Amino acid sequence: QVQLVESGGGLVQAGGSLRLSCTASGRFDINHDWLTGWFRRAPGKERDFVASIKWSTGGTYYRDSGEGRFTASRDNAKNIVYLQINNLKPEDTAVYYCAAGRTPFNIIEAAGYESWGPGIQVTVSS
Repeated sequence: QVQLVESGGGLVQAGGSLRLSCTASGRFDINHDWLTGWFRRAPGKERDFVASIKWSTGGTYYRDSGEGRFTASRDNAKNIVYLQINNLKPEDTAVYYCAAGRTPFNIIEAAGYESWGPGIQVTVSS
Protein backbone atom coordinates (compact mmCIF):
# COMPACT_ATOMS: atom_id res chain seq x y z
CA GLN A 1 0.00 0.00 0.00
CA VAL A 2 1.19 3.49 -0.84
CA GLN A 3 0.70 6.37 1.57
CA LEU A 4 0.51 9.89 0.18
CA VAL A 5 0.65 13.28 1.86
CA GLU A 6 0.21 16.63 0.14
CA SER A 7 1.88 19.86 1.23
CA GLY A 8 2.51 23.35 -0.05
CA GLY A 9 -1.03 24.67 -0.21
CA GLY A 10 -2.30 27.90 1.28
CA LEU A 11 -3.65 31.33 0.46
CA VAL A 12 -2.25 33.05 -2.63
CA GLN A 13 -3.16 36.18 -4.53
CA ALA A 14 -4.38 35.89 -8.09
CA GLY A 15 -1.46 35.87 -10.49
CA GLY A 16 0.82 34.18 -8.01
CA SER A 17 2.30 30.70 -8.06
CA LEU A 18 2.34 27.65 -5.84
CA ARG A 19 4.19 24.38 -5.84
CA LEU A 20 2.34 21.50 -4.28
CA SER A 21 4.21 18.44 -3.13
CA CYS A 22 3.03 14.87 -2.80
CA THR A 23 5.29 12.67 -0.70
CA ALA A 24 4.88 8.94 -1.17
CA SER A 25 5.84 6.20 1.23
CA GLY A 26 5.12 2.55 1.73
CA ARG A 27 5.46 -0.45 -0.50
CA PHE A 28 5.74 0.59 -4.10
CA ASP A 29 8.33 0.38 -6.82
CA ILE A 30 8.67 3.41 -9.04
CA ASN A 31 9.87 1.18 -11.83
CA HIS A 32 6.65 -0.82 -11.90
CA ASP A 33 4.42 1.56 -13.81
CA TRP A 34 3.29 3.63 -10.87
CA LEU A 35 1.70 6.91 -11.79
CA THR A 36 0.68 9.86 -9.64
CA GLY A 37 -2.29 11.96 -10.54
CA TRP A 38 -3.38 15.34 -9.25
CA PHE A 39 -7.05 16.08 -8.79
CA ARG A 40 -8.94 18.98 -7.31
CA ARG A 41 -12.39 19.57 -5.87
CA ALA A 42 -13.67 23.12 -5.98
CA PRO A 43 -16.50 24.14 -3.62
CA GLY A 44 -19.77 22.63 -4.80
CA LYS A 45 -18.17 20.81 -7.72
CA GLU A 46 -17.03 17.34 -8.62
CA ARG A 47 -13.46 16.17 -8.21
CA ASP A 48 -11.60 16.87 -11.46
CA PHE A 49 -8.41 15.55 -12.96
CA VAL A 50 -5.61 18.12 -13.23
CA ALA A 51 -2.40 16.36 -14.24
CA SER A 52 -0.47 13.13 -13.96
CA ILE A 53 3.11 11.97 -14.08
CA LYS A 54 4.59 8.53 -14.43
CA TRP A 55 7.33 7.75 -11.97
CA SER A 56 9.54 5.67 -14.24
CA THR A 57 9.56 7.86 -17.36
CA GLY A 58 8.45 11.26 -16.11
CA GLY A 59 5.78 11.28 -18.79
CA THR A 60 3.07 13.81 -18.05
CA TYR A 61 -0.51 14.40 -19.06
CA TYR A 62 -2.64 17.47 -18.39
CA ARG A 63 -6.29 18.32 -18.60
CA ASP A 64 -7.20 20.22 -21.74
CA SER A 65 -8.20 23.42 -20.00
CA GLY A 66 -5.00 23.71 -18.01
CA GLU A 67 -3.87 26.56 -20.28
CA GLY A 68 -0.29 25.54 -19.71
CA ARG A 69 -0.35 26.81 -16.14
CA PHE A 70 0.20 23.41 -14.53
CA THR A 71 3.46 21.48 -14.54
CA ALA A 72 3.98 18.10 -12.91
CA SER A 73 7.44 16.86 -12.01
CA ARG A 74 8.99 14.30 -9.72
CA ASP A 75 12.04 13.64 -7.60
CA ASN A 76 12.48 9.88 -7.59
CA ALA A 77 15.24 9.99 -5.00
CA LYS A 78 12.88 11.64 -2.51
CA ASN A 79 9.66 9.93 -3.66
CA ILE A 80 8.05 13.32 -4.19
CA VAL A 81 5.81 14.48 -7.00
CA TYR A 82 5.25 18.19 -7.54
CA LEU A 83 2.53 20.25 -9.13
CA GLN A 84 3.59 23.75 -10.09
CA ILE A 85 0.68 26.12 -10.67
CA ASN A 86 1.40 29.49 -12.22
CA ASN A 87 -0.78 32.52 -12.81
CA LEU A 88 -3.25 31.33 -10.21
CA LYS A 89 -6.86 32.36 -10.66
CA PRO A 90 -9.69 32.50 -8.12
CA GLU A 91 -11.31 29.57 -9.93
CA ASP A 92 -8.27 27.47 -8.98
CA THR A 93 -9.49 27.58 -5.38
CA ALA A 94 -10.03 23.97 -4.39
CA VAL A 95 -8.81 21.09 -2.30
CA TYR A 96 -6.02 19.44 -4.23
CA TYR A 97 -5.39 15.72 -3.97
CA CYS A 98 -2.64 13.47 -5.18
CA ALA A 99 -3.32 9.84 -5.94
CA ALA A 100 -1.30 6.84 -7.06
CA GLY A 101 -2.10 3.91 -9.24
CA ARG A 102 -0.47 1.30 -11.43
CA THR A 103 -0.84 1.68 -15.17
CA PRO A 104 -2.54 0.88 -17.38
CA PHE A 105 -5.78 2.49 -16.33
CA ASN A 106 -7.83 5.51 -17.26
CA ILE A 107 -5.71 8.17 -15.60
CA ILE A 108 -8.34 10.91 -15.73
CA GLU A 109 -10.83 8.84 -13.76
CA ALA A 110 -10.47 8.83 -9.99
CA ALA A 111 -11.71 5.26 -9.72
CA GLY A 112 -8.52 3.86 -11.20
CA TYR A 113 -6.27 5.13 -8.44
CA GLU A 114 -5.36 2.88 -5.53
CA SER A 115 -4.21 5.38 -2.93
CA TRP A 116 -5.11 8.96 -2.09
CA GLY A 117 -3.66 11.70 0.02
CA PRO A 118 -5.91 13.58 2.47
CA GLY A 119 -5.91 16.68 0.28
CA ILE A 120 -4.69 20.22 0.82
CA GLN A 121 -6.48 23.51 0.50
CA VAL A 122 -5.46 26.09 -2.09
CA THR A 123 -7.26 29.42 -1.89
CA VAL A 124 -6.71 32.13 -4.47
CA SER A 125 -7.83 35.63 -3.61
CA SER A 126 -8.76 38.15 -6.25
